[in-house]
Amino acid sequence: MKKFELLAASAIALIAAVPAAAQTTPQPDAQKAPTDTSSPQTTTAENAATDNDIVITATKREQTLQDTPISVSVTTAAAIERSQVRDLLDLQTLVPSLKVGQLQSSANTNFIIRGFGNGANNIGIEPSVAVFIDGVYRSRSSAQISDLPNIKRVEVLRGPQSTLFGKNASAGVISIVTELPQFKFGGSVEASYGNYNAIVLKGDVTGPITQTLAFSLAGNYNKRDGYAHYVNLGTRGNDRNRYGFRGQLLFEPSSDFKIRLIADYDRIDEVCCTVASLFNNNRPPSASFQVITPGYAIAQVGGKINSNQPFSYDSYANFPSITKIDNYGFSGQIDYAVTPQIALTSISSYRRVKTYTNADSDFSSADLIGSNQLTTKVDTYTQEVRLASSFDGPFNFLIGGFYFKEDIASDGSLTFGKDFKAYANLLSGGNYSGLEPTLRALLGLPAATPATAFGAQGQGRFEHYKYNNEAYSIFGQVDLKPIENLTFTAGFNYTNDRKKVRTNDSTTDTFSQLDLVKAGFNLAVTPVAFGGLGLTPAQATVFSTTTNPFLAFRPLQFLPPFLNYPNAVEDGKTHDDNLSYTLRVAYKFSRNVNAYASYATGFKASSFNLSYDSRPFLSDAAALTTAGLTVVNQTYGTRYAGPEKAQVYEVGVKGSWQGFGINVAVFKQILKGFQSNVFQGTGFVLANAEQESTKGIEMDATMSPTKNLVFTASMTYLDPKYDKFTGGSSFNPATNLVVPTDLTGKTPSGISKYSISVGGTYTVPFGNEQAVIFHVDYAHDSAFTIAQGLPYKASPESLNASIGFQVIKGLELSVWGRNLTAPKYNPVIFPGVAQSGTLSAYPSPPRFYGLDARFKF
Repeated sequence: MKKFELLAASAIALIAAVPAAAQTTPQPDAQKAPTDTSSPQTTTAENAATDNDIVITATKREQTLQDTPISVSVTTAAAIERSQVRDLLDLQTLVPSLKVGQLQSSANTNFIIRGFGNGANNIGIEPSVAVFIDGVYRSRSSAQISDLPNIKRVEVLRGPQSTLFGKNASAGVISIVTELPQFKFGGSVEASYGNYNAIVLKGDVTGPITQTLAFSLAGNYNKRDGYAHYVNLGTRGNDRNRYGFRGQLLFEPSSDFKIRLIADYDRIDEVCCTVASLFNNNRPPSASFQVITPGYAIAQVGGKINSNQPFSYDSYANFPSITKIDNYGFSGQIDYAVTPQIALTSISSYRRVKTYTNADSDFSSADLIGSNQLTTKVDTYTQEVRLASSFDGPFNFLIGGFYFKEDIASDGSLTFGKDFKAYANLLSGGNYSGLEPTLRALLGLPAATPATAFGAQGQGRFEHYKYNNEAYSIFGQVDLKPIENLTFTAGFNYTNDRKKVRTNDSTTDTFSQLDLVKAGFNLAVTPVAFGGLGLTPAQATVFSTTTNPFLAFRPLQFLPPFLNYPNAVEDGKTHDDNLSYTLRVAYKFSRNVNAYASYATGFKASSFNLSYDSRPFLSDAAALTTAGLTVVNQTYGTRYAGPEKAQVYEVGVKGSWQGFGINVAVFKQILKGFQSNVFQGTGFVLANAEQESTKGIEMDATMSPTKNLVFTASMTYLDPKYDKFTGGSSFNPATNLVVPTDLTGKTPSGISKYSISVGGTYTVPFGNEQAVIFHVDYAHDSAFTIAQGLPYKASPESLNASIGFQVIKGLELSVWGRNLTAPKYNPVIFPGVAQSGTLSAYPSPPRFYGLDARFKF
């Protein structure tokens, strides 16, 4: 805590000290910024656009970044071009508070701000970080990860933003703003070629159709060979293969009225994501080690794993893991000046995302999992209407409403491959098949057929989910300025959210449908003369749940029956409502220094577990038993996680002087009911952490000692902990198994204490219109624990650089490199699938470099 206080005090003292030094030079207008127009970093307003001033819409009003009283980072189009940022995954190198993780497929990307965030790995879990593109909410990660369009800027709003952005902004907001169509003909084309045969093509054109109607068309193509290698298949993984189109119309008959229409389509068809073996015990059995390990069993059925190579891009599979995504939509925005001081805005949208994945989830060349397919279709409709004032007096307001409707259909299957039975027999000492006649006889089952025999190829689980979500919110904000330079703000958001889910899941895994307790009981009461134990029913009841030898084979019951819902006990519905609010005071000390203090709350609605790992709540056990609804091997867990509720205390200072700008925010953020989603080897457990909190400080600074030289620096310090999480999970380091754990007082995994990003751009002009532009940026995260309970740590870094040659006006050639130091680390660790005691991980990406040509006209 002392470090935190000292760091905060030092940063604020720096701002306070700067004016004395800065006063020796003539002061620019408070709304103006330093002279550079191509800052390579996340910036303050001080190195902004062509008029030296970034105007943003973080508060749903147009304000300069200097005058926006919240913690927000802005990345300009120039910064993105210099750093060769292609998508939101790359953007994190420029925004220290933002972390982006890509998990088992291209469709699973997780956004985290200030250490908070979730939403990947399960289509039923809504993200805690809301992503908007041109004011349209992208509700699922598979709809958010396409290559960045023809952008104007990217705003990252840090901390709860539910007051103005609704139910799923409890951790923050990423707002992508693209260029409007122009009434002057222009455009750009770009071509890039890099290692791994990377080809990136981008182009856009805009211009007038009539005096009141303008258009723009844009397209992008991104293809790259995979840097990972499926050794036994002779194919590549972790490739890039995506393209997209975007068209816009702008109708502006007067300065008081305009309509903007947008249609877009993008497609991803990629092989992703390669998994490395962090720990795989393939030790053969011996007199002193009488255990059949999963690694040894896989080898005995002819499979291979690149064992214990955590950073290797070489892996084995019996088929490549693929992802296909079709993402398209339409939106319309109407802006109308009702009066010169009151503006009406309406944003309507429809989006559809179709995703198909098929992963070889055992990550070996053994055919254990024949397929693991998932097809989802998400249809989303949104409507926002708001009214905002711009009075000259002391009072201004914003009021609006938002409607959200989403329908999801998700169908999946996981089936056994041809090697699964042999693998299970090895792990069980031959008893998996050897006991089949006995178990069938004890349970009165018919004799096995090739299709129904234990572990037969093609047996598996089959999933079907229907999900409907309807929500609305009413929001408003009032700004009161009782005296010059002092502004009080109060805002609210009332959200009402209803969800309903219907499942139709089934299993054909014969062994997982066996009641081994009942089999043990029947063995115990069977007379000795008939091969039983001859116990009394009371003795047999005790035996069946204690010394029953069949219970040792429960770990091989991977795919047990599923209790579908709604049913007579579970209605498959949630209904949440919440009032979020913001209270803020902002003061303008001078033309150069603004400060604010705020308290805000945030909200994220309940999230359903749309997977086979969904289980009834234990509180429903008695009612389900009474109603006769329980299935064989019934277990309990969660159907959904309850709402998240966030609150943040924040103080910020923003300073802007000629050649120098700095923003500092100090905060304490608390999240009650954090929706945790933890993989345990055969499935995910969805649970609420009672309370998680983070204290922190953020700083963005820009310095331009000359008009051709710009330095930038950003820093984030976080001190997170679980204040209370009694239902948590962590690895047991002795066994590498995930076990229930009380995580109260522990530091959450995956969060760095310090994250920094620094950079510089130097422009050397020569001739009439020529210039050489040197750019470098570097990002580094301090070491963090990768997985709860394990000793493994990671410390990511990224060094990016480019040299651009402005040949003639509009034409620039450049050489560039990303991730030039190619650090080795594992961003994520998880238990091996159906391989107890093993650990898998994702390796960090390699170095990328290439040539780029860009022409703007």
